[in-house]
Amino acid sequence: MNTLSPKRFRNPRALHDFKGRTCSVLAVGSYVPERVLTNAALEKMVDTSDEWITSRTGIKERRIASEHEYTSDIAAKAALRAIEKAQIQAGQVDLIIVATITPDMLFPATACLVQQKIGAPRAAAFDIEAACSGFIYGLEIGQQFIMSRTYDTVLVIGAEKLSAIIDWSDRNTCVLFGDGAGAAILQNRPGSHGLLTACMGADGTKAGLLSMPGGGSRCPATTESVAARMHYLRMDGKETFKNAVNAMYTAAKESLRRCEIEIGQIKCIIPHQANRRIIDAVGERLGAEPEQLFINLDKYGNTSAASVAIALDEAVQCGRIEKGDLVLLVVFGAGLTWGAAVIEW
Repeated sequence: MNTLSPKRFRNPRALHDFKGRTCSVLAVGSYVPERVLTNAALEKMVDTSDEWITSRTGIKERRIASEHEYTSDIAAKAALRAIEKAQIQAGQVDLIIVATITPDMLFPATACLVQQKIGAPRAAAFDIEAACSGFIYGLEIGQQFIMSRTYDTVLVIGAEKLSAIIDWSDRNTCVLFGDGAGAAILQNRPGSHGLLTACMGADGTKAGLLSMPGGGSRCPATTESVAARMHYLRMDGKETFKNAVNAMYTAAKESLRRCEIEIGQIKCIIPHQANRRIIDAVGERLGAEPEQLFINLDKYGNTSAASVAIALDEAVQCGRIEKGDLVLLVVFGAGLTWGAAVIEW
């Protein structure tokens, strides 16, 4: 595998050829709840089968949070693991960004609740909502604070308790999603290029393909909205699939173009873990080798904003990513939103 060198890597933006600092992922951590919900268990809940779920999605099981385990709890556990791996103290964290579509409540921000739970009193804190694309959006936002020297240590978390907004009577959606969280510590690391580029995109004209209609100012909770099941996730699976493949491919190609590198130079590709068919289609269109793709979809299902963060942590833990490797993250989510990032580990 080719390694990065300034001579071959000419993009000024990616090399941070300006007065700002570079931004590296110092460490990652993740957490998934203990409860495992298998396809066999789902067969007893809705009209489905293990064969149907596996053949169409690649998912075998997913993790489900307990009744009194909230998104802030899951996020805090992942954050503390990342902090420990980074060998820093929680009090050193300057900023906490939580990407989620399942906050503990509409306000205050889940990031503020995480701040209290991990003991980071000096950190600023806010949430972002970009659905399954949230972690990459968070990385890019965090990078800006590091590069501008506004903050030295940024904690980015993708966390979801999707089981709280799933309609367990809808077999087309309830089989897809799970709960979990992943976190990253961002700092400047001298001598490392770090986060080389991140590109993001959105198409609000297709917002209706994947949404939860109830709960906001447009449709606040009423007896009628609850009866109409407006407070559960809804998805047009066919159209979402088509848009996901196109958007993820386009974002990945753009990130590679910005860095002036080829797909073969990427050591590990971590796609959003939504559907095995989507992952395979994107990999094929990129010309990637199967061994470049990291997939843990079968164990966790789609954990939205937590998806690539959990996978990144597992890829590092199992030795798929080592110092100096080039890593490609690529995501797609409701909004519609999408993004990709290239990282020198």
